[in-house]
Amino acid sequence: MQKNYFLGRLFALLTLSAVLVLLGTLLGSMGASWNTPELDQTVLFDIRLPRSLGAYLAGALLGLAGGIAQSLFRNPLADPYLLGSASGALLGVGNILCFAYLGNSWLEIIGLNGGAFLGALIGVLASLLLAGGYRSSLRLLLSGVVISVILGAANSLFTFIRPDLFQSIQSFMLGNTTLLNWSGVEVMAIALAFCLLVSLVISPTLDALSLGENTARTLGLPLDQLRLMLITILALATGCAVAQTGLVAFVGLAAPHLVRKIFGGRQRVQLLFSCLGGGILLLSSDLIARTLFAPLEIPVGIVTAVLGGFYLLILLRRSSFGGRP
Repeated sequence: MQKNYFLGRLFALLTLSAVLVLLGTLLGSMGASWNTPELDQTVLFDIRLPRSLGAYLAGALLGLAGGIAQSLFRNPLADPYLLGSASGALLGVGNILCFAYLGNSWLEIIGLNGGAFLGALIGVLASLLLAGGYRSSLRLLLSGVVISVILGAANSLFTFIRPDLFQSIQSFMLGNTTLLNWSGVEVMAIALAFCLLVSLVISPTLDALSLGENTARTLGLPLDQLRLMLITILALATGCAVAQTGLVAFVGLAAPHLVRKIFGGRQRVQLLFSCLGGGILLLSSDLIARTLFAPLEIPVGIVTAVLGGFYLLILLRRSSFGGRP
C-alpha cells in the first residue's frame, strides 16, 4: 500500500514535470508555437527548450539543497543560501564584472558562471572556517549568517565603487533564466545526478539527525564525516544552480516545506520529492514570468518572491489561528 502511494505520487510529479517542460517549449513572450515550421526551429529547440530544461534543473538543485539544509539544521525555514553561498556568488559576479575587462585574462576565462560558482563555494568554506569545522550545526548556522553579512557589505562596496555595474548585479540578484543554454543544461544535469545519488545513499544520516544529535551518535553512524559530505552536496548543488540562474528566491525554502507537509515520509522520499518539487516551482514561475506581461519578460526571481511571500503569509495566518505551521 505504501509503495503504491509512493509510486503514484512519483508518477504524478514526473508527469507534471514533463507537461511543464512541453509548455515551456511551446509558450514564450513571442506567443505560442503549436506547430513547428522551419522559422520556429531555432526558437523552440535552441532557446525555449534549453531554457525550460535549465529552469527545471536549477529548481531541482535548489529544492534538493533546501531539503538537505532543512533536515541537516532541523529548521523548516532554512534555505540553500544560509551558509553564505548567495552572498559569495554575488561577490564572485561582482569581481568578474569589475576586474575581468581590465586586462585580467584569467578572469575572462572563468566568466560570470564560473565566478558565481566559485564565489558560492568560497562563501560556504568561509562559514566552515569561522565555525571551526562542521561538528556543531548551530555554530555553522550562525557563521553562515555572519559571512552573509560580511560578503553583503563587500557587494555593496562594489556597487559604490562602480555604480555602472549596479544594473548587471541587480539582474543577477533577481534571478534570470533567459541566458540558459545547452551547455548550462549539461552542467546542471551532471551535477543533479551526482548530488541526488549521493544524497539518497546517505539520507539515513538525516533520519538519524531528526531524532536529535545525541541520539544519532548512539546509532554508530560516522556522523561528522556524513555531515561534511551533506554540506559539500549542499554547496555544490547551490553553486551550480546560482551560477546559471542567479539568486532565485524561496524555491529552496518552499519546495521541501511543501513536500514535507503533503507527502511526509522518510528523508530519502522527501529529498527526491523536494528535488522534483523545486523543478516544478521554478519552471512554473518561469512560465509566469515570460507570459504574464508578454512580450515583456520579468525576472523569475520576482515571481518566486511573490509566490513565496504569499505562501509564508498563509502559514503565518494559519498558525495565528491555531493551525499547524
